[in-house]
Formats: sequence, C-alpha cells, structure tokens
Amino acid sequence: MFSELKPHLTELRKRLGYSILSVFVAFLIAFSFHDVILTWITAPLNEALAAVSHISKKAADGMVTTHQVGGAFFVALKVSFFTALLGALPFILYQLWSFVAPGLYSNEKKMIIPFVVGGTVMFVVGVMFSYYVVTPFGFQFLIAFGSFLYTPLINIEDYVGFFTKMMMGFGIAFELPVLAYFLALLGLVTDKTLKDFFKYAVVIIFVLAAILTPPDVLTQLLMAIPLVVLYGLSILIVRMVNPHKEDEDAPEDESDEDN
Repeated sequence: MFSELKPHLTELRKRLGYSILSVFVAFLIAFSFHDVILTWITAPLNEALAAVSHISKKAADGMVTTHQVGGAFFVALKVSFFTALLGALPFILYQLWSFVAPGLYSNEKKMIIPFVVGGTVMFVVGVMFSYYVVTPFGFQFLIAFGSFLYTPLINIEDYVGFFTKMMMGFGIAFELPVLAYFLALLGLVTDKTLKDFFKYAVVIIFVLAAILTPPDVLTQLLMAIPLVVLYGLSILIVRMVNPHKEDEDAPEDESDEDN
C-alpha cells in the first residue's frame, strides 16, 4: 500500500516545495515595500480614528502604538508574508491543480486556467470586500464605542493579526462558488446536495462569521449575508454544471411491481 502512495507523496512534496518557494520569493519582494503595504493596511484604522475624533474630543488623542521593542520589525514581517501569500496565490493554485490533474480526464485537465483565474479573482474580491466594506464599518463602530470614556491606543501587532485574519477569512469564503463549480464538474455534488445542506450551511456561516469578525452584530452580518448569497449562487452554478437527476430506475421498479 505504501508503495502505491509513495509516488503521490513525492509529487505532493514537490508541489508543496514549489509553492513554498514562490511564497518566499514573493516575501522578499513584498518586504522591500513593507512601508507602503503597512500604510495601506492601517488606512481603515486611521480613517476610523479620524472619524471618531469628530464625535469625541478625547478620541482625537487616539493613536496606533507598539508594545514591543522589535514590534515594527515583526509587523513588517507579518504584512510582507500576508502580501506574499496573495501574490503567490495564482502559482499555488496552479500547483494544486497540477497535483490533482493526473487523476482527471483530458477534458477536465483543460480547466486549469478557469481554476487558477477564478480562484484568484474570487479571493481578491473577498479581500477587497472586507477591506472597503466590512472593515471601515467594524472599526469605526468598535472604536467609537466607549470613546467618551477611554482613549483608543491601538496595538499595531494586534491590529495586523486581526486584519490579516479578516482578509484571509473573507478571501477563503469567497472561494465557495469556485469550489462548488469544480466539485460539480467532477460529479461530487449536485444542486440537490447543496439545497439539502442549506439549513446547516446557514448555521455554519453565522458561526464562522462570529469567529472571524469583531464581536459586533453589524460586522458579523456584513460577512454572513454575502456568504449566504454566495451559497445560493453556488447552487445555481452547480445546477448548470451537474443538475440532480431523478432515479431512472424508479419507473422500471414500479412496472415490475405491477406485473
């Protein structure tokens, strides 16, 4: 049994090695621009602090701080690694497809470009939706809450960790239609499968939204509602690719019983 798995494990190790190498190269490039990237990442936070300052005079003293001697350096590493993952994503998806391609039919192997492009585009759409829609509302609400009593001093290390978790969460969540499409293409799911699982999916979506977003209802809804919509879109996509077919043997069985 191990001899049968060994070629697959070797191929998997090779694909993982290529993916890690691509992330490392992208990391080196991103690190040279870490100040620009960090400015982009902290823009929603700074805008939230500025917006709240118009409401509370005390909030005007709010600022972004670091509590560690090497905090700025480690933050630069984190944002560079996050950017490297985004930059290397198309190549990583290509390596993933190359690993599973030997087990596919020739017509299925031709779907590599839609898989790479679609997966990358939807991940970026998820990140941009989080950055431009969810994050501003969430940060402004959280900072404004209690700003009349406390001065917001935001730890940059905590902020970057939370920010990257939000971006990655939305990016992965927006891959749902792409994943559903290729599972349907391989005949693993039908539209009926997704419909029957819908009520459980809604519960899972709201639980994930509660875990990945700040502890306020508005931000959780801003993540959960798009995911429910994406799930509905996935059902439509799967219906076009691999619709559920009624059991064709049922009429024959009924006729046999009549005889």
